[in-house]
Amino acid sequence: MNQSKINLLNLPNEILFIILKKLNNMDVLYSLFDVDKQRLDILLQESIFTNTLNFVLTTLTDDILSLADPIIDQFCINILPKIHYNVKSLTVDSIYMERILLTGNYPNLTELKLFNFNDKFVSHYFTVESSFRHIFQRQITDLILVFKDDFNEITIKYYTIDIYGYILKFFENLKHLSIIRSFPYYYLPLIFRNRPLTTFFSSTLSKLSIHVMYYDDFLALVDGHLKQLTTLIVVITDMKYDSSHIYNMDNLRNLKCFSLQCYGLSNEYDIQILPLFHYMSNLEELTLYLTIDSRTTFIDGNHIYNKILIHMPQLHTFNFCFCTDIRIDPLVNHLSKDDIQQTFINIKCQQQIECIVNYLDLTGTCHIFSLPFMFDDLGSIGNTFPSIIFNHVRKLWIYDKIPFNHEFFIRIAWSFPLLKELCVINDKPQSSILDTLNSNDNQLSSTIIEYPYLISLHISDCHIDYIEEFLNDTKIRLPHLMKLTVNYDKLIIVTENFTRDITRLNCTKVKKERITMDRFLYIKLTEQQLKPYIDTLYDDVDVIWQDDSDSKHRSQYVLNKINEIFNERVEPEEQAAKMTDIWPIENVWGYIKEKLEEDDSIM
Repeated sequence: MNQSKINLLNLPNEILFIILKKLNNMDVLYSLFDVDKQRLDILLQESIFTNTLNFVLTTLTDDILSLADPIIDQFCINILPKIHYNVKSLTVDSIYMERILLTGNYPNLTELKLFNFNDKFVSHYFTVESSFRHIFQRQITDLILVFKDDFNEITIKYYTIDIYGYILKFFENLKHLSIIRSFPYYYLPLIFRNRPLTTFFSSTLSKLSIHVMYYDDFLALVDGHLKQLTTLIVVITDMKYDSSHIYNMDNLRNLKCFSLQCYGLSNEYDIQILPLFHYMSNLEELTLYLTIDSRTTFIDGNHIYNKILIHMPQLHTFNFCFCTDIRIDPLVNHLSKDDIQQTFINIKCQQQIECIVNYLDLTGTCHIFSLPFMFDDLGSIGNTFPSIIFNHVRKLWIYDKIPFNHEFFIRIAWSFPLLKELCVINDKPQSSILDTLNSNDNQLSSTIIEYPYLISLHISDCHIDYIEEFLNDTKIRLPHLMKLTVNYDKLIIVTENFTRDITRLNCTKVKKERITMDRFLYIKLTEQQLKPYIDTLYDDVDVIWQDDSDSKHRSQYVLNKINEIFNERVEPEEQAAKMTDIWPIENVWGYIKEKLEEDDSIM
C-alpha cells in the first residue's frame, strides 16, 4: 500500500491530474486528501474536484442513500474547512445540511439540492434568524427540493402559500427552482387558482420544475407570475378548467424549453392543450407525455406536425409519448402499426419513433413515442409491444383481453428491468397445463422470473391465474415486494387460506396490503378490524355490538359512530395529525361507507 502511494506521488502533476479527474471527485477527496499535505492537497483543491460536492447516492432504481457517517465525519472535520470557498454546488440530505454548512462560509455556493425536504425544514432554516441566511437569501440561484412524503388537500393549500410562495420571496436571487419527488412518493402539487398574483411571484426566476393540481393552476402560473421564465417543466394532475376566467398566454413566447405531462385528457386536449403551442414560436426543446381518451382518431405523425411542430421553427429536441384511446367500428378496417409509422416519414426527427397499437372490443389504443423512452410511467399496453428496453420506466399498467402467459411476463421483466410498480388487468385465464406442455417454449414456461426492484403489485382486477403466477415463488420471485393489492376471495384460494408454503416468500416483506372482495366478506373483515379501534375511543362500546341486525347494518352503525367520535372528540387543529395516525383504518371504513351508500336498501 505504501509503495502504491509512493508510485502515485512520483507521477508528474499533469499525469496525476489526468488520472484523478476521471474518478469520482468525492472518492478522490475522501481517499487522498491529507495523504500529502503539500503537493497533493494543492492539486485536490482545484475546481474540478471541489466545485460540485454530492453527499447523496442515487441507485439505478432511484433509491436515495446518504454517504456513510464516517465519510461525512471525514469531510466535515478534515476536508470541507479547507475547500469550502471553492464549493459552488452542494447536494445533501436535509438532515446533514446544517452540519456541512457549519464547516465554512461557502462564499461561492450558488446551487443547493436538498433531499427529504419538508415544511419543518423551511421554518427552521429559511428564516432571517438562520445562521445560513446570507447563503440562502443572497447567494443561492439554483434550488432543487426533493420530497419523500405523501400529501392531502390541507397540506397542498398550506404548501402553496406558506412554503413555495415563501421560498420565492426569501431567496432573493433565485433563478432556478425545481420541486421534484423521490419515486414512488408524490410531491405536493400547487394550487394557484383564485389567489393573488403575489402568492407565487418572482422577477428573477428563469427555470421552474413544478407539479400543479389543476389546468387552471398552470394557466394562472404563466399569467404574469413569472415573466422571466424560459424553462418550464410541469405536471398537471387534473384538467379541471374554469372557462369563465381569461388568462394571458403571451409570456409563453419567452419559453425556450417546455415539458408537459397530463393524464386522462379527453376533449381538453384539442380545446385547451393544442392552443398553447401557438404561443411557443421560440421553443427549442419540447417534452410531452399525454394520455388522451375519447378521440375519433389516433394522434399520429401528421397531427404532430400540423398541430404542434409547425408552430415551432426553432425546435431541435422533441421527446414525446402520446397514448390515445378511440372508439372503433368493428366493421371498418383499422390502422396498423405500419400505417401510423408511415405518417412520420416526412417529419425530420433525430430520434427513432416507435408505435404500439392494440384493438380490444370497441376500443383502440395507440402509443407513439420517441426513443429512447424518457418517462417513468407507461400504461395500457398488452401482449403486443416492441422488443426494446425501457430503462426509465418505473410504473407499468398492462391490460388485454388475450391471456398473459408466463412467457409474456418473461418479456416484461426483460423490457422493464427497473420496474417498481405493476398493475395487471386481464380477466382471461392463462393457457392450460396441457397447452403449456405441448408448447415449443416448454423451457421458457418453466423459467423462474425475477422482478428484483418491484415494490408494488396490483392484481385485484384479474383472473385468479395471475395471482397464482405472481405469488407462487416457483414461477416468479418478488424479493422486495412491499405493497400488494389483491382480491381477498382469490387470495384465500391461491394461498390455501394462508397455509401454502410456495406463496409465502413473495409476501414476506409486504407492509401495506390492500384487499378487495365482495361486499359481505369485506364488511365482515372490516368489522373485526374496527372493533378494537372503537374500543379505544368509545366508552360505551358495548352498545355498538348489542345491535342484533345483520352485519351490513351493524357495520354502517359502526362507521357512523366513528365519524361522530372523530368529529366530537378530536380538536380541529389536531384532526390532520390524527388522520395520519389512523389512515389505514380510516381508509377501510371510508371504502365500506362508499360501498354501503351504493345500495339504498342498506341505508
